[in-house]
Amino acid sequence: MSLPSGVVVTLIALLSKDGYISEGVGVPFDLPEDKQHFRDYAAGKWLLLGRRTYVEMIGWFRNHVPLVLSRDSSFQPTIGRRVASVQEAIEIARENGQTELVVCGGGAAYAAAISAAEKLVITRVDRLLGRGVMFPSFEQDGSWRLKKRDVHGGALPFSIEVYRRKRADFTI
Repeated sequence: MSLPSGVVVTLIALLSKDGYISEGVGVPFDLPEDKQHFRDYAAGKWLLLGRRTYVEMIGWFRNHVPLVLSRDSSFQPTIGRRVASVQEAIEIARENGQTELVVCGGGAAYAAAISAAEKLVITRVDRLLGRGVMFPSFEQDGSWRLKKRDVHGGALPFSIEVYRRKRADFTI
């Protein structure tokens, strides 16, 4: 699906050392610095979220436009809009003059959007979860290039990594 649309699809996620994003509900680690990073990155942007993630984030949306990925056509979010596919979300964002669509989870939304993504913003926590919801595998296929890594120490060390998709028609 990774067709040029004028909209950069970015996946932003917090992953455990073994690739899990959640144990089922919510974010499994309390990292205030990463929460602020997420808020700063997402500020003012259009977001694509799965229905459960959207419900978990109710009350958080201030200057965002959430697009909620749901197969249930009767579901109508109180803020934002329901979309049936990633492509529909990209088209709506493009039609509204957006240059980036930020995918915030959960697992099904990430899996649906990764083939359209050009950028990943990954927080890696140096802790194993061992179970839960996995982030889609991306490093093994060789189509991503690590562009930046910021390492953070403390009681729960983590790093924030930015990846860009390797594409002949993509300039960084």
